[in-house]
Amino acid sequence: MLRENASDLLAFLAVAKERSFTKAAARLGVSQSSLSHTIRGLESRLGLRLLTRTTRSVSPTEAGERLIRRVGPHFEEIEIELAGLSDLRDTPAGNIRINAMDHVLDQIIRPVLKDFLPRYPDISVEVCCDYSFVDIAAQGFDAGVRLGEDVAQGMIATRIGPDLRMSVVGSPAYFANRELPATPRALTDHLCNNLRLPTNGGLYAWEFAKDGESLKVRVTGQVTYNGVYQLLEAALDGFGLSYIPHDLVIPHLKAGRLVEVLEDWSPWFSGFHLYYPSRRQASPAFELLVQALRYKA
Repeated sequence: MLRENASDLLAFLAVAKERSFTKAAARLGVSQSSLSHTIRGLESRLGLRLLTRTTRSVSPTEAGERLIRRVGPHFEEIEIELAGLSDLRDTPAGNIRINAMDHVLDQIIRPVLKDFLPRYPDISVEVCCDYSFVDIAAQGFDAGVRLGEDVAQGMIATRIGPDLRMSVVGSPAYFANRELPATPRALTDHLCNNLRLPTNGGLYAWEFAKDGESLKVRVTGQVTYNGVYQLLEAALDGFGLSYIPHDLVIPHLKAGRLVEVLEDWSPWFSGFHLYYPSRRQASPAFELLVQALRYKA
């Protein structure tokens, strides 16, 4: 009975975590129809409904929740122990999954991987570019990357980048017939390119600070994107002002393609940190990547 149900239980846990047959099937590398058949077979053998299915969502029943609480942690322990066997290998090996924004991947992670991966050919790294604050444990990630102040309590955090600040920039063409804003409140007189965050679906309020005063400004304009690289392009195209990480705009400022305003109001943030649960037993492969990413001032 155990042998028969083990793989089916793993399939059930994947669906329960993803709350979606489509996402779980992609994660497991099987077809959606095959996964549905597996779950129905498990429910039939147990004589219990484990999942409530609607046209829009999937959620565990009371029996399903009990199975997640009682069985799920044991499978996690097995995975950890299997990963720990890599300690016995002469060459570190394993797959590492990281959740991070595209900006972090481009500016920090990718440059490190250019040196790291050739040195450790048995280690593979998967980076999911995402702006939402996902539950990294529930979504099957080994670690996430966020600004220091955004890392949840109870997580181990390792700094992987310097402090950073945001910049408000626009193209010379945009400013040709407009006055430069002297204060953040003057942004209401300008076209501004908005960033929509997936966590709550709302538009990001631009943050400013000066002489002990902090304020957030909700801006308006004709363009809204969900990524900083698109906001950079919008500023270069003259669509209006964009609020984006300063390191992305430096070459464009030097080349005269962009103009920065409100520099004295631009706040500093505590830089990007790699974080992961404190209960996680790190594999040698993961420890090596953490050390490679660790910021060295």
